[in-house]
Amino acid sequence: MNMQKLMKQAQKMQADMARLQDDLKDMLVEAASGGGMIKVTANCKQEIVAIQINPEVIDPDDVEMLEDLLLAAVKEAQRLAGERSADEMQKITGGMGLPPGLF
Repeated sequence: MNMQKLMKQAQKMQADMARLQDDLKDMLVEAASGGGMIKVTANCKQEIVAIQINPEVIDPDDVEMLEDLLLAAVKEAQRLAGERSADEMQKITGGMGLPPGLF
């Protein structure tokens, strides 16, 4: 493979990755805990963008349960966002095994 062709491919991959970084903020995932009583929505930059709490789960005498459910939903939303982001990145790099941040 000649060097010029390799450079063009690298430039295209870099542009695709920059575009994906912009798109990740609009890709949403949702996670729930407590049988759907708590729902957390995150974008694929792993930023929490919405939290829904069913009023039935709010018990002033058991705040710890609400905190645990909320934490579980947030962690799951972040995990899902990370997976989706990695999947999208994999589509661009084509499984080349490039280290994160290279482009």
